[in-house]
Amino acid sequence: MLSKKSKANAQQQDFPYWLLAACLIAVFFLIQIATDDIYSKVMATVSRGIGITIFVTLTAFLFASMLGLLLAVASLSGSTLLRQTARFYIEIVRGLPIIVLLLYIAFVGTPLIVMGLNAVLEPLGIDTLRTRDFPLLWRAITALTIGYSAFIAEVFRAGIQAVDTGQIEAAKALGLGRWLRFRLIIFPQALKTILPPLGNDFVAMVKDSSLVSVLGVTDITQLGKVYAAGSFRYLETYNVVALIYLMMTISLSLALRKFERTKDTKAG
Repeated sequence: MLSKKSKANAQQQDFPYWLLAACLIAVFFLIQIATDDIYSKVMATVSRGIGITIFVTLTAFLFASMLGLLLAVASLSGSTLLRQTARFYIEIVRGLPIIVLLLYIAFVGTPLIVMGLNAVLEPLGIDTLRTRDFPLLWRAITALTIGYSAFIAEVFRAGIQAVDTGQIEAAKALGLGRWLRFRLIIFPQALKTILPPLGNDFVAMVKDSSLVSVLGVTDITQLGKVYAAGSFRYLETYNVVALIYLMMTISLSLALRKFERTKDTKAG
């Protein structure tokens, strides 16, 4: 048993001084935004991109999670063709930087798809498509979906493989089919392992969503770049941009930690 002094020392060591320092810095810049005209103008401009950033992150993460789950199941399939195809996709995509994938999908993949569709539509007498008919916003979401699905697939695969094989054998003995075993036995237990790294990937996608600015998508980063280039107020602009991203990512990280502690407490 730990003494009261030892417990107090442990609590003192665990006190999140880093969070206190971060909050003080955030308060300083929030005061600047409230009292300084330049900071206020920057915030008014940049904050218009928050909605786009959230939309890109949520949409891409939802699609990436669904695709990642399919890839994980395929990589664990009894079919050699499915396994090898899934592994090929995962390893190739994981080896590409997200920004390269963004540029490739936007300026190579989309034109190729348009050419392929037009080759089918022209003989049918249907109006052909143009590359510009595909918004850059959705090209960016597609690229993030493809890029993150490979990493999320590995998260799902590890979670599924962490399920005790005895549970699966018991489900088989009860006569449950493959789909029912997955839905009722495997996936609910795998979620315990999957959720923490999946949450980390979500936080990472919030940050990587800033890369869509290279395509001109009007997210937080792009609006900051445009404002800074026009006003030459780089210090103030990027202070505000960094503050917004940090407030979002740190808040999400803290929420995830609280969720994990709550889950562990219930499990205990």
